[in-house]
Amino acid sequence: MGLLSTSLPGGTWTLGDLTVSRFGYGAMQLAGPGVMGPPADRDGALAVLREAVALGITHIDTADAYGPRVTNELIREALHPYPESLHIVTKVGANRDQHGGWPPARQPEDVRRAVHENLGALGLEVLDLVNLRLGNAEGPQPGSLAGPFETLVELQQQGLIRHLGVSNATEEQVAEARSIAPIVCVQNMYNLAYRHDDELIDTLADEGVAYVPFFPLGGFSPLQSSALAAVAARLGATPMAVALSWLLQRSPNILLIPGTSSVEHLRENVAGAGLALSDEDLAELDEIGR
Repeated sequence: MGLLSTSLPGGTWTLGDLTVSRFGYGAMQLAGPGVMGPPADRDGALAVLREAVALGITHIDTADAYGPRVTNELIREALHPYPESLHIVTKVGANRDQHGGWPPARQPEDVRRAVHENLGALGLEVLDLVNLRLGNAEGPQPGSLAGPFETLVELQQQGLIRHLGVSNATEEQVAEARSIAPIVCVQNMYNLAYRHDDELIDTLADEGVAYVPFFPLGGFSPLQSSALAAVAARLGATPMAVALSWLLQRSPNILLIPGTSSVEHLRENVAGAGLALSDEDLAELDEIGR
């Protein structure tokens, strides 16, 4: 496990035997409003995916529940046959209902079906990495993950999945998963203002496990946004650039998956994440989450 060199901000990280850019791309926003239905601009969505690969991004995050099936189908249309260096990470454990909700789908038959649906939609014979999505829209919830996670382990043993991870998980669930089988990443909500996983991130870094924050700029109060904006203004940068740069400098095992449906915004995110933050900047930003 560790960092190599790349032209993208942050270098690379190794997920098991998969080397990925620490700056990745999250495909969630390519679906329609509420992550339901097709994008308003299909050609634009395809262009974003192709630009991500052109920029050197080798880590794309998706889920068959996005749309549902919309983002996976777009990824296949835009990028298949996939470059050998590109690794697609997906999630199982939730469905979509007619109201746009995310009801859990963690029974063994749900997990098996979701894995096969991801394989079919993406046009793959093996999924590089599958995260088990836990909790609900409110965040992680306590409870054992043994049933659905053991089903994923069975599918891994059958050769359908290379590596496993967990998403929206408590620290106890991360430990339980690791007691059942190796995991290569944890994907949870985390950002400058939402620092609940600080200790977990450090533990995982010591053990070579990646941490993938979602909603990296979400959850700020007006006061906290003002503090971030002040640092950004002083540096002549955008708040998003500062927030992404802070995450990359927070710990070497943090992998970014910011999403966008705009090629221009994607380029801005990549450029912005390369911002160098001084010790003074970092100290000021750290106060936001305290």
